[in-house]
Amino acid sequence: MKSIFRFIGLIFKVLWKSINFARKALLNIVFLLIIGLIYYAITGTETTVEPPVSPSALVLNIQGPIVEQQRYSSPVESLNKSLLVGSLPKENVLFDIVDKIRAAKTDKNITGLVLSLADMSDTSLTKLRYIAKAITEFKASGKPVIAIGSFYTQSQYYLASYADKIYLSPDGAVLLKGYSANALYYKKLLDKLDINAHIFRVGTYKSAVEPFMRTDMSPAAKESNQRWLNQLWGTYIDDVAGNRKIRPSTLNFNMDQFVHKLEAVKGNLAELSLKMGLVDKLANRPQIRQALIKRFGSDGSNSYQAISYYDYDGSVQKNHFRHNEIAVVVADGTIMDGDQPRGTVGGDTIAELLREARNNPDIKSVVLRVNSPGGSAFASEVIRNEVVALKQAGKPVVVSMSGLAASGGYWISMSANKIIAQPTTLTGSIGIFSVITTFEKTIKNIGISTDGVGTTPFSQQGVFTGLSKGAQQSIQLVINHGYHRFISLVSQSRHIPLNNVDKIAQGHVWTGKDALSFGLVDKLGDFDDAVTLAAKLAKIDHYQLNWMKKPLSTLERLMVEFSQSAKASLGIDMTSVLPKSMQPLISTVNQQTELLNLLNDPKGQYALCLTCHVK
Repeated sequence: MKSIFRFIGLIFKVLWKSINFARKALLNIVFLLIIGLIYYAITGTETTVEPPVSPSALVLNIQGPIVEQQRYSSPVESLNKSLLVGSLPKENVLFDIVDKIRAAKTDKNITGLVLSLADMSDTSLTKLRYIAKAITEFKASGKPVIAIGSFYTQSQYYLASYADKIYLSPDGAVLLKGYSANALYYKKLLDKLDINAHIFRVGTYKSAVEPFMRTDMSPAAKESNQRWLNQLWGTYIDDVAGNRKIRPSTLNFNMDQFVHKLEAVKGNLAELSLKMGLVDKLANRPQIRQALIKRFGSDGSNSYQAISYYDYDGSVQKNHFRHNEIAVVVADGTIMDGDQPRGTVGGDTIAELLREARNNPDIKSVVLRVNSPGGSAFASEVIRNEVVALKQAGKPVVVSMSGLAASGGYWISMSANKIIAQPTTLTGSIGIFSVITTFEKTIKNIGISTDGVGTTPFSQQGVFTGLSKGAQQSIQLVINHGYHRFISLVSQSRHIPLNNVDKIAQGHVWTGKDALSFGLVDKLGDFDDAVTLAAKLAKIDHYQLNWMKKPLSTLERLMVEFSQSAKASLGIDMTSVLPKSMQPLISTVNQQTELLNLLNDPKGQYALCLTCHVK
């Protein structure tokens, strides 16, 4: 499977050859700058921003993606990504956002909340709902919440809908496109290149392998995906309609109905947004600024009294109970074997953190926060074993599912004392697969042959020799065993009859709401509910959270700082070299290639949900 994507990746990487010389030159320039930048990273002092002395509005001006945990890469990878791909954007930790809003709620110097979300990336509905909970708590304090924007993407508008008043530019729009799950299909390309993709899977709905064996999404996969997509969209509409006090049917229409609505306002999207009740007032930036000055006071420079989210150092006042701790271990990303950096879920890395929690006498219980599409079956079992060991040591484990805890993400969750999911969490996808690509026909077509001898029936099975019928049967038997082990563990851990597990498994993706009805999770709730339950199971009334994570080495800190500074200083973003029309395709291929290149299971067995990435 990985070899397929490497081959496909080569086709698209031809586009990069023209910039190889520039890349090398830039790296040489960077080398000359590195000493000065490292010196700055070591000796530079950060300016501490004091809380506002005069009453001010807190501006929630989130820039970039919202993540479960700040990530970092290896020093070389950080440098490469920052300079060549333009990655390493500003990351905003979900729990930091919520903590700051909650702190502002009781801060006498914060007079209101302004949602200025133009640079916030799209994120999962589950994360948005957790932030929305904090905004609702803020509103309950009696302080106003105002949303301002020229355009609102779907994620941005969801949070904006919780505001008391929403401003929109007269030339702007609210862009609600709904949810979709799409994939690229490579079957025809593989046929043209005479590449054999040997598919081994169990699960009628385990559609992760379909891109290698079909030219489109199977009817079973479409049915399954449409079901949970409808549930997510239904929740989005219900929340927004409730906030805006409009009928849900206002946001449910077909294309003909939309065109009719747009014709009625002569193509004016902003006017349509106002007419539908999605916004309260159309105003340009000077007008909005004056309205905010009137509400929050002037700062003396023709703007309103405000402090940026990034400058606000407010935090929720927390009690310190050193000998009563609840450990929080975050498993965010694709599950991989071995020791891995943040951004992926290393089997050994997470297992070590769980083991530390077990051996720390001050830690009384553990919250395992899961946001993962799955990955290596072997690494998933390594993590699950440590969950079981914690339980046996008398330390309760509560899983808090974020937006995604499917396949391997469910594998590492199922043995916890309790599992809490949001209604919009995607989970389940209980199935297993393997894909082995061989190129015996490809090399034959270009005049290359292979021959040799071996000592066992498997000696002559390989990338250029192909797989015999017996080898294929053997691999499928191993996959069957892996699937049976998966559902057996679910049956034992969740106390569900094996036959019933098999019916709800088969690779089915479920929302948290459905998973609750099947017994795959115990309760619907968010991270706060998981912490409360962990304390209850540990029988402690007072506690503090211990966010456990693998620390950065000095070199890693320096290199990440350097790579971010270099990109900011040099303004390097190689993706901008490509035509804009090509960038979405390149981006999609790169994402799928990068994901599958992370798969490193020793036996080549994967519990992974590729279609769980919602767009």
